[in-house]
Amino acid sequence: MKRLWIILGLVFLVSFAILGWIGSEIFRQAPPIPKEVVSVDGTVMIGPEQILDGQNVWQAMGGMQVGSIWGHGSYVAPDWTADYLHRESMFILNTWSTAEFGRAYDAASSEQQAVLRQRLQDTVRKNTYDPATAKITVDPLRIKAFEDILKHYTDVFANGNKDYAIQKNAQSDPVKLRAMTSFFFWTAWASAANRPDNTISYTSNFPSEPLVGNVPTSSAIVWTGVSVIMLIAGIGAMVWFYAGWRKETESSDAPDTDPLIGETLTPSQKATVKYFLVVSLLFLLQIIMGIVTAHYGVEGGGFYGFPLADYLPYVVSRTWHTQLGIFWIATAWLAAGLYIGPYICGKEPKFQKLGVDVLFIALLIVVLGSMGGQWMSVMHKLGTGDMWFWFGHQGYEYVDLGRVWQAALFVGLLLWLFLIARTAIPALRREGSNKSLITLFMATTAGIALFYAPGLFWGMRSHLTVVEYWRWWVVHLWVEGFFEVFATVVIAFLFARLKVIKAEHAAQASLLSGSIYLSGGIIGTLHHLYFAGTPTIALAFGSVFSALEIVPLVFVGYEAFDHIRHSKSRPWLAQYKWVVYFFVAVAFWNLVGAGIFGFMINPPIALYYMQGLNTTAVHAHGALYGVYGTLGLGLLLFCMRAMQPEREWNTKLLAFAFWTINIGMLMEMLLSLLPIGLLQTYQSVAYGYWSARSPEFMQTPLMQNLRWMRLFGDTIFAVGAVAFVWFAIKLMVTKGEPIKSAAV
Repeated sequence: MKRLWIILGLVFLVSFAILGWIGSEIFRQAPPIPKEVVSVDGTVMIGPEQILDGQNVWQAMGGMQVGSIWGHGSYVAPDWTADYLHRESMFILNTWSTAEFGRAYDAASSEQQAVLRQRLQDTVRKNTYDPATAKITVDPLRIKAFEDILKHYTDVFANGNKDYAIQKNAQSDPVKLRAMTSFFFWTAWASAANRPDNTISYTSNFPSEPLVGNVPTSSAIVWTGVSVIMLIAGIGAMVWFYAGWRKETESSDAPDTDPLIGETLTPSQKATVKYFLVVSLLFLLQIIMGIVTAHYGVEGGGFYGFPLADYLPYVVSRTWHTQLGIFWIATAWLAAGLYIGPYICGKEPKFQKLGVDVLFIALLIVVLGSMGGQWMSVMHKLGTGDMWFWFGHQGYEYVDLGRVWQAALFVGLLLWLFLIARTAIPALRREGSNKSLITLFMATTAGIALFYAPGLFWGMRSHLTVVEYWRWWVVHLWVEGFFEVFATVVIAFLFARLKVIKAEHAAQASLLSGSIYLSGGIIGTLHHLYFAGTPTIALAFGSVFSALEIVPLVFVGYEAFDHIRHSKSRPWLAQYKWVVYFFVAVAFWNLVGAGIFGFMINPPIALYYMQGLNTTAVHAHGALYGVYGTLGLGLLLFCMRAMQPEREWNTKLLAFAFWTINIGMLMEMLLSLLPIGLLQTYQSVAYGYWSARSPEFMQTPLMQNLRWMRLFGDTIFAVGAVAFVWFAIKLMVTKGEPIKSAAV
């Protein structure tokens, strides 16, 4: 046990040391934000602070929920970086071609096109940023291109665009529109201008745009190969490890009857029921928002003819859809931790129920307040100034909630940590307790509470690259790192509580699993940052360690097998069959959604063409719902089972819900998201990233039909979700019949 703790500690310290060092390099080498952008004749195109002003305008109207920047964001509207870069390139090429050859660029001969393309590349790839004056100097023709693109964006955001699912008056202020276009210009400039003394751009030549010479870098190709080699080596090492290491996982003489029968629930444990009730309702609401959001892809301005965008724009429905997923999943896990607390302590700490109730109210305020603020921000109802930042929409995917709500959520997590600590610390002081498992439970709880803090590390006008670094600490480390280890510990503790496995063996398995997960997961955070204005070192480390993330997922099925085996060791454990099946489904989605579909897009050369396409959505759904959502539902069921261990369950309804939810999710991916994503990838490779996101491609009959195909999987999933929620709510509000036979 001591060696396992040392290994976990070393993995933690070394990994964060590397992540912090690379972070310092990212901050140091981030693309410069100029004070001004001027032409060679002195004409000012972009004035002081206009780029950051534009970034704020973009954030307040939904930011990453309205298209994407550098590949990060939603999928219906364009990637604004790629869109601006392509429009500017075509404007310049057409102007030159018309002046010199009397015809548009597309009508010129191949030789003439080659000459113009080379001239364009010489123009846009030359880095004219002057650190002494903090100015970028551009050709006068680029100013004309800027004005032309500004007219286009004014039309899109002021009048609305159904192809982009952008509502009318999304932004109609001329000053703000000019500032936002300035921000788009800067992201496009950073994607094409070479780094000082280098031949690649600040974003490692992302997005793909052959016109300006944006092609994959040699580093992207080389490190892709290295990552594949590391994956093979990692799997090989794991096979040898499992072959040579025999875990002591035999059942610990499980009792003849459920040890939870006859136990008295404490007031704080009973108080967690309302958490699970809210989990069920938020789960349903997220599905409704998902249906609305998906439909905007085929009917950009409404919902079967009703002008829904006037009241609930796409940007709001998608914000709520992604945010609600985080909320209900996190709430389920927090409630499970609170429920387990008195088991650890052996008694109810004084005023524990009061703390649980206060935390519930605080979480409810954060959920409702943040959702209302986001709607008000997008609908321009928060007035002028910076109210949008504090109470509205921050514009960054998965951390969209206003800063006040974000800070309130962090305080709530600290309160949760305090409530857990009140039960864990006395248990650690008690002789004879399994201190390793309790310590690990306490440590992972602290990790969840404290590692939400990086979401507060950026400000309203922080550099986008800096924001992206800290944002992925929350999205990847908080969710995929510490919640992953926390879940492993909670499941191990619950099975130990049932006396199916020994607590000591549960602690050993949890420590080992945590070490394996975090060894790739912490540094693997960098795979989200390949093209976010970061240096090549982030790409190198991110590609290698993100490949290692899949290694433990390949063998996670072994743990699922153990759960099934343990569930059959005594007849009474049959009552936990469907709880175990949800944990088995977590293993399946861990391998398929997080592992296979994750590695499909993670290597640099793959992500270069796939980032922000529907292939990303495949991984996101498979990992976020498939792994963490399924686990949240499994924890809900386990706690409901433990609260009424003598109750007979309607397993037919639960079985129906289980299979329809999982089959529906798989159909949604295989019939719609994956085919769309692969066709987009082909388009991105063949013509450029802008084309894969363009309405000319996305609104073709084939793509429309594939989006409609999602209806089948979504409907089956939704029916299963309704069945699950109906089953869960009945458990919470009714007493039910006692078990008739222990063998049932």
